[in-house]
Amino acid sequence: MLFGQRCAKLMKLHRAFNIQRGDVVAFVGAGGKTSAMIALGHELADMGWRVLATTTTKIGRDQLDLMPGLRHADAAVDDISEALNGYHFVFLHTEIDAERVRGASLERISELMDTVDSDVLLIEADGARGRLMKAPYDHEPVIPSETTLVVPVVALDVLGKPLDDDHVYNAQGINNRYGFGIGNRIKSPWVAQVLRDEHLSLRGAPDRARLIALINQVPESGYLRGRARLIAQLALRDPSENRRRRHPTERRLNGVALGSVRALDPIHEVQRPVGAVVLAAGMSTRMGQMKVLLPWADDRTIIEHIVHQLNLARVDHIVVVTGNRGDEVKALVEPLGAVTAYNQDYQQGEMLSSMKTGLAAMPGYIAAAMVTLGDQPRIQPKTVSMVMAAYAEGRGNIVAPSYNMRRGHPILIDRHYWNDMLALPADGAPRDVINANKDHIAYVLVDNDSVLKDVDTPAAYQEERRKAGLD
Repeated sequence: MLFGQRCAKLMKLHRAFNIQRGDVVAFVGAGGKTSAMIALGHELADMGWRVLATTTTKIGRDQLDLMPGLRHADAAVDDISEALNGYHFVFLHTEIDAERVRGASLERISELMDTVDSDVLLIEADGARGRLMKAPYDHEPVIPSETTLVVPVVALDVLGKPLDDDHVYNAQGINNRYGFGIGNRIKSPWVAQVLRDEHLSLRGAPDRARLIALINQVPESGYLRGRARLIAQLALRDPSENRRRRHPTERRLNGVALGSVRALDPIHEVQRPVGAVVLAAGMSTRMGQMKVLLPWADDRTIIEHIVHQLNLARVDHIVVVTGNRGDEVKALVEPLGAVTAYNQDYQQGEMLSSMKTGLAAMPGYIAAAMVTLGDQPRIQPKTVSMVMAAYAEGRGNIVAPSYNMRRGHPILIDRHYWNDMLALPADGAPRDVINANKDHIAYVLVDNDSVLKDVDTPAAYQEERRKAGLD
């Protein structure tokens, strides 16, 4: 079990991008593409993988010194395979002049995928002439259709720089898209908009490819780390007015990695879309009235307050599971941006049936869900943020707050475990899956009992109000 900030894991690129054997990885954008590709290649080669790399554009000739093995793209398959045996990391090129190196054609790349026994193929699929951010021209990027992962790259150092051609490749392209104004200083939301835009950073990505952006040149701590995290969260999150209008075929980022690719452990965290399943379907028999509809603070009911706290913590998608008096709950939470899912078995199904209903209602892009109790009104945005930060930093695939060595809520559960949750029998409980994966749990220490207490009875309700300073 892992506790607190002391247990943050150092993260390599291959873990941040979840690289699998057989992946074809294309780096696009600006601000560290070549460095990221080379660093990832060395990581995988050190693990014993056979790594093939090339570019569909050009790279600087000086970068060849960082490649363990070199072969002409038209070399015989056996020659390339033998080089992989010896070097584990081989870069394929064609023309080499005084400053630039051309890579393999798309046709040759397709041929090599079918004939060379490499474990992974890395491709620099975009050029940016050393700039910090990029908008592609009409002929860019050049991404093979077989690509399984696209990594749009931007350098954090672009913040505060003028939107001009000295700092941004094709600055006019960004200005044409958003009207930011040539020469104006670049702001965090601008970078986020560029990263998530299908016509800019995501342009040309194959439909089935994963999309994980990389914000490079991010310090390990301090103010700029926070700015990078904000950019990542904005890039991952739909503007509220677009959530219901998004076309089902539109692409969106699966994650945003923050780090510095030249560091020994280059990734500090990976922000991914996190949802919340709020359990609000119960009969409230011990309370004697519908507890989630009881008044709390600022003229809000308990369920409104909980959704508001989750919004303050920048949770990406909130599903409130309803049952008893479901129409009333729905009318309260949907104006706050939450969606509702009705649990038909709420009278007999206990907590498990509501959690299954909530997980089934989650959009496909959500990477993890926080199971949140609808009768735990002292939930704090700080606690929610700490749980999400532990997940982003790779400390665990299940993350729970802990007070005095007792596990509380909300509990974050990576999508990897959802099928196990959905397969539980009717007499099972979520803790069955959680306890079965105890080696993958990270515990975040909190300094109050809000993660343990609910309002299941009138006496508990009054006590929670007292602790919250409401009575």
